[in-house]
Amino acid sequence: MKVNLPIPAGWQLFFEQLYRRLVRQLTSPWTKLAVLVVLAVVVTRKELTFTFSINGGSFFGSRASVFSDYDGGASAASFANYTTTKRNWTAKEIQQLAYVKDYRDIALREMATHGIPASITLAQGLLESGTGKSILATRNNNHFGLKCFSKSCSKGHCSNHSDDHHKDFFRIFDRPEESYLAHSKLLQNNRYRGLFELAPTDYKGWARGLSKAGYATDPSYATKLIRLIEGLELYRLDR
Repeated sequence: MKVNLPIPAGWQLFFEQLYRRLVRQLTSPWTKLAVLVVLAVVVTRKELTFTFSINGGSFFGSRASVFSDYDGGASAASFANYTTTKRNWTAKEIQQLAYVKDYRDIALREMATHGIPASITLAQGLLESGTGKSILATRNNNHFGLKCFSKSCSKGHCSNHSDDHHKDFFRIFDRPEESYLAHSKLLQNNRYRGLFELAPTDYKGWARGLSKAGYATDPSYATKLIRLIEGLELYRLDR
């Protein structure tokens, strides 16, 4: 059985006034503006949270780490902390970065000792050794195409390869690190003296100076070095 209890007139009037006030409040311009502001804040905070969770580590940590976050994996995601910009590394670049990881400490040490920009050393190593896969690099541990000019070589000091001439002899090293040291020693020659007057961050000047001094016969040698340095952001090592 349904029972309808009468609502006192006073209570009925109270609820009608409350309803009208709520309607007026909710439909007022100030209420609409407040709702829009709250929604904007909520959406913005979500976007900021998403952005920082994706890019925070690379943006704030990349310059200090300088390759230290590279884990040697084979996927492009492995290099998320390498650069401040979003990059999709190609398979070739991933191999090049793996090479950089292997020899960056030697290049940095040579920069501190002899003043040769690490970016230049690594770019030359990459280019001359075919990312460490050339015959000279794999057989001779020679990553810079360093030739032997000695007239009386002992056994195991050099080997013959076809290069600019029919017979060219190239140095043999026990370890790749030794070729890096020999590279630094070579650049101490008078032919390259002017390069050390350049700013340590002037990798373009170094690249063009090496080409002009006759380090390589390739007329595009400087361009190739600069392209490698900028493509892999090796210039950051010089800072």
